[in-house]
This record gives sequence, structure tokens and C-alpha cells, in this order.
Amino acid sequence: MEKEIIRYPRIHGVSFSQDDIPTVFPPHWHNAAEFIVILKKGCKYRIDGKFYEPEPGDILLVWPRELHELLHTPQGSVAFIQFSSYLIESNSDFASASHFINECHLIKKGENPELTAKIEGLIYKIRDAVNQNIYFAETRCKVLVYEILLLIGDFVMKEHCQSLGGVHFSDRLWEYVRYACSYISEHSSENITQAEVAQKTGLSPYYFSKIFNEYTKMRFPEYLAGIRVQNAINLLENESISVTDCAFKSGFQSTTTFNKVFHEQTGCSPREYRKFLSQNKRM
Repeated sequence: MEKEIIRYPRIHGVSFSQDDIPTVFPPHWHNAAEFIVILKKGCKYRIDGKFYEPEPGDILLVWPRELHELLHTPQGSVAFIQFSSYLIESNSDFASASHFINECHLIKKGENPELTAKIEGLIYKIRDAVNQNIYFAETRCKVLVYEILLLIGDFVMKEHCQSLGGVHFSDRLWEYVRYACSYISEHSSENITQAEVAQKTGLSPYYFSKIFNEYTKMRFPEYLAGIRVQNAINLLENESISVTDCAFKSGFQSTTTFNKVFHEQTGCSPREYRKFLSQNKRM
């Protein structure tokens, strides 16, 4: 298993690739999301332990920090974008629905021809924005990424709206959860508690815990830790900030907890992650 650092040579946080893609690549993971357009038959992938053999026109989705493997791709058989996990994790809409969205790895053209065509078209618009020397290219690319995410989000949530949390989907309850996720993101560097967030949403601690678990499929401490690790990852890119300061600035109350949670979620220590970043910058 390899940890891969994604480099964005032209547009910060977004890249497009189609040429010189290896036919095989060993199990690896990265902090970026990767959306793949299948152009030819014969592609074989393994994502999060599951085997996929998509057809031409299908869209394959790899989410941040998912272990995946390219088993075989004929030459010229795929095109894909990669983009920073920050675009997902800094957005409370997508962060609150991440459990359901991250379960979606394949959108089949045969079952959803209009959706796959729209996503493919947007991916090629990103290609054009990356390759053209135009004003606000980064902003254009990120807007297009959000258009793709919105299409996928609508698709996934419609699929799950009748089974969320074992109860019928409720717009009112979802709004409570979305607001809570937004509040957690904005205050994650502070010593916030579940009781505090429940109070901000206007719910009792018990009821808040119940719906938060049902709708996100995560306990509050687990969700908060994930936000703090992402904040730490962003801080670790700045080598002028010590690892200890990264821990406290991202909201952890001790370096011991920081090291433990960071390793659980990334597979390496904060210092190893920074060293890996530094080595890749010099390559």
C-alpha cells in the first residue's frame, strides 16, 4: 500500500489527466478525490476492497483516503480529474452527507445515461479550463467540481432518502444536521462539546445525538475528529508551523490524542506525513 501525494501542476487543488496513464498501479490512497470517465472496455479497478469492471461511459468515483488499485486499463481507456478533499470537507452540505455519498463508487451509463453524460461533459470542461490560459481558471475549475458534486449528491440522496437513519427522510431533521455540521466545521479548533452543538441547534442532547448518528452514520466525537484531522493536514503543508502547533491549532487538546487519531485516519504519523510532503516537493 502506498500513500500518494497529488501534485497540481497548473491549477491549485484540481487536475485533469488522460495521457501517459499507467496500465496498472498498486494499492494506494491519497487525500484527493478522483473521478474517472471510462472510455474503453477492459478497465478493472478495486476500490475499498470491491472489484469493479466498468463499461465505456460509466463514471467511477474514488473518494479521499480510500484504498484503491488500478488492476488493468488499456492505453487511452480513461480520463480523470483529481481534486482536493478540502472542496468536500469544507462544505457542510457534502460533509453532512459524506457517509452516503462516499458509498457511491460507480454510476452506470446504462442505468443513468443523462447523469453520466452531464458528469463527463463537466469533466472535459475542467480539462479545457486547466489547459487554457484564462483568467480565474482555478475558480472556474472549482465551480465545475461543485457542479459535479451536486449532481452526484442529488443522485445519491434520492437513492437514500427513504432509508436514512431507518426512518423516512425529513427535510426539517436534515436541516438540523446540516446546521450542526456547519457549526462543528466553523468551531472545530475550539473545545466544543456535543451538548454545546445540541444547544445551538435547539435540540436536547439525547435527541441531537440520535438524529446526528442516524443521518451521518457517525458519532459526534468521530465526526469532530475527522474535521480536525483535515484541518491539521492543511496546516502541515506549512513547514513554518510546528507539528505541535498544528495539533493545537486544529483543535486537539493533546499531542498524544492528535498523533493517535491522525494515524488512525491516515495510516501515518503527522511527522511522517510532513516528511512525505517535503520529499515530494523536492521531486
